[in-house]
Amino acid sequence: MSVRVVVTGLGAVSPLGLNVRQSWENALAGVSAVAPIAQFDAAGLQVRIACEVKGFDAHTWLDPREARRQDRFEHFALVAAGEALAQAGLLDGLGDPNRVGVVFSSAIGGLQSIEEAVITMLERGPRRINPFTIPRIMANGAAGLIAIKWGFGGPCYSIASACAAAVDAIGQAWTLIRSGVIDAALAGGSEATITPLGVSTFDRLGALSRRNEPPYETPAPFDLNRDGLVMGEGAGVLVLESLEHARGRGAEILGELVGYGSTADAFHITAPAEDGAGGARAMQAALQTAGLRPEQVDY
Repeated sequence: MSVRVVVTGLGAVSPLGLNVRQSWENALAGVSAVAPIAQFDAAGLQVRIACEVKGFDAHTWLDPREARRQDRFEHFALVAAGEALAQAGLLDGLGDPNRVGVVFSSAIGGLQSIEEAVITMLERGPRRINPFTIPRIMANGAAGLIAIKWGFGGPCYSIASACAAAVDAIGQAWTLIRSGVIDAALAGGSEATITPLGVSTFDRLGALSRRNEPPYETPAPFDLNRDGLVMGEGAGVLVLESLEHARGRGAEILGELVGYGSTADAFHITAPAEDGAGGARAMQAALQTAGLRPEQVDY
């Protein structure tokens, strides 16, 4: 019989708030995070709006010396992970640390640090490049930093599957726990790609809305007048545990993860198959692993 997997902690750093409570309250209140880009001068770009994390100072949560060695996406990841572990009551440890994994995604990694390194290389030469550039840019950097900070010695890796990366990370962590490889895991994702290159390349792909003027009424998905998405940034983390492990330490159980499915359309580099076949197969796989029928799912 497969192991049941439950959620015992949540963490978030988002354009709607610097923690789960703020983000959820602002979402319920209908707050829009779309605003003019503030991290750099976007006057010369065709897209000048984004959903940025506002009021975030890494030094508030992280050691300033360590923070200088890390990229923005890694800052988000560490802060969100700390919130999730605190809610789960695990900041002081999680049983056998070698039975705890970290599956944490980033589709692109430290894009800000890549841009900085290239500019430094071209303008000042190779000797002036930050020696911490590689750990700042690699997509699995956040996963490694989380494992190091809290001493988790189980499997530690990053999933890179574009927009599905964080969901796939959660699914892979669920699979590891369900199969008995580990007892618990931190799972989720982090991204910080609101940079001149990030915005410009996504715009050239034809993906971004160019509605740069207030009130920034960018249409929602499925809206007839939708003209593209708005780039965002942030991190989201779940603490997942086997039901037995969570009960054994008296943890509050927030929910249970019962099914997961992952597929590829094998159709186009960005567009989904027009008949929705890939998404349908993913749903079918999730229902099958959960042992549920479609009519049993209420939302």
